[in-house]
Amino acid sequence: MENRRIGSLAVSAVGLGCNNFGIRLDAERTARVVHAALDRGINFFDTADVYGGTHSEEFLGRALGARRSSIVLATKFGLPVEGQGKGARPEYVKLALEASLRRLGTDYVDLYQLHRPDADVPLADTLGALDDLVRAGKVREIGSSNFSVAQITEAEDLSATKRAARFVSVQNEYSLLERSAEQGVLEACASRGIGFLPYFPLASGLLSGKYAAGGAAPAGTRLGAPGALTDRFLSPRNVALAEKLKQFAEARRHSLLELAFSWLLARPAVASVIAGATSPEQIDANVAAAAWQLSAADLAEVERLLAAA
Repeated sequence: MENRRIGSLAVSAVGLGCNNFGIRLDAERTARVVHAALDRGINFFDTADVYGGTHSEEFLGRALGARRSSIVLATKFGLPVEGQGKGARPEYVKLALEASLRRLGTDYVDLYQLHRPDADVPLADTLGALDDLVRAGKVREIGSSNFSVAQITEAEDLSATKRAARFVSVQNEYSLLERSAEQGVLEACASRGIGFLPYFPLASGLLSGKYAAGGAAPAGTRLGAPGALTDRFLSPRNVALAEKLKQFAEARRHSLLELAFSWLLARPAVASVIAGATSPEQIDANVAAAAWQLSAADLAEVERLLAAA
């Protein structure tokens, strides 16, 4: 497994997104997925306090056990957690971290991420609290999520001025079907040495190859039931484009899943593709998907298909 850098951290190019833990997977099934990931060379695990109603952190910490020291553990704070709070005020940042540490069964987090900007709190205040946590040894690196170019720049300037910890990662949505990150964010990350972490890398499963053009979404999948995600991702445009991309990949003896992973990993700023998994078999597929080295001609043809959509 190739490793890439996020600040001082060496992370596997394929990571594991843990948002299924506590929702679609109980503690036992979580452990099977986590152990499969570890056995396949994945060392980067990304969760959040809000995932699974806090159960994701609990199940992940329990599954890691004594192997915790061999992995890069990332979690997030800021979204509303029942009975705990929300936001990015300094006092809450520290409270949220202590709660996450208890659930994860660890005394430090490798990458602590602000889940989304908090318009009610000056970014300088949040960065100050995060810097305190880094200096205390409870956090190794800090990251952001859902940041714009302006917010990335503001954070960089504040950290430089105060000689404080800086955000070494940005986690925003990015996939073959959602490319708004290319409107400045990717370039800002690449020029500043910030690792970019794409969420929804498989467009909530549409790029997994499970969805046949013109057919219903498979039962039990994220897009298999009515809801906002289904309405958004299963649009006629997305379904048609996914089918064209699938035909492109299969013509080269690869799968749509392999194209989705490898295309992202070909972007210079991308540090790791943190896709979720609900079984050891999906772990195997995700790891294998990253092996395709897209040529310049492949990338140009994909670009042509995307531009024509």
